[in-house]
Amino acid sequence: MTGDLFAAHEHARRPCSEVIADGALWLQAFADAQVSDLLEAINAVLAQAPLRQMQTPGGYTMSVAMSNCGALGWVTDRHGYRYQAQDPLSMQAWPAMPAPFSQLAARAAAAAGFQDFAPDACLINRYEPGARMSLHQDKNERDLREPIVSVSLGLPASFLFGGLKRSDKPLRLCLQSGDVVVWGGPARLRFHGIETVNQGEHALTGHYRFNLTFRKAGGHATEK
Repeated sequence: MTGDLFAAHEHARRPCSEVIADGALWLQAFADAQVSDLLEAINAVLAQAPLRQMQTPGGYTMSVAMSNCGALGWVTDRHGYRYQAQDPLSMQAWPAMPAPFSQLAARAAAAAGFQDFAPDACLINRYEPGARMSLHQDKNERDLREPIVSVSLGLPASFLFGGLKRSDKPLRLCLQSGDVVVWGGPARLRFHGIETVNQGEHALTGHYRFNLTFRKAGGHATEK
């Protein structure tokens, strides 16, 4: 599937959902009522595990600032992409995942048909104008039967949702604060990314966009 999908946002939005691929659902305004609570929880996590701009194995410094909460956290450095239980900056355990995070992730996953989702990792991304995330797959998790739940907060951003090959032409979704995208099953390994974030200001996040990406990183390895 190709094309552009944009959310109308001239007026207050009502929650609605749209299937964007087999196994993938766009939940518009799903978290609108929780944005303030989620941002408060983000601030509490970042007080313990500050944001940092990680390096890729090739030595590239990512434009997105990141941190984690939960039993495991995703990290990247010259040694590779991986999950680990300790924050490499402090060598302490990552902060516990706030209850509003895990509850929202489970509720969104269930709305997309993935019952009993219990994430053990939440990657917190902060985008400032000019930051972007190139097309990639989430495939460092041990059990690829579990979905990905992605929550947008603050500034809008264009989300690219591609196919199973990097060369597949992606959909372009204009994500607003409070939108959630869930993908799993046949869509689990689709390429996805964020186009360069434009200048703007949000009443609660200022000049930033936050993204919460929930994953089940541990568990049994996927059979191949």
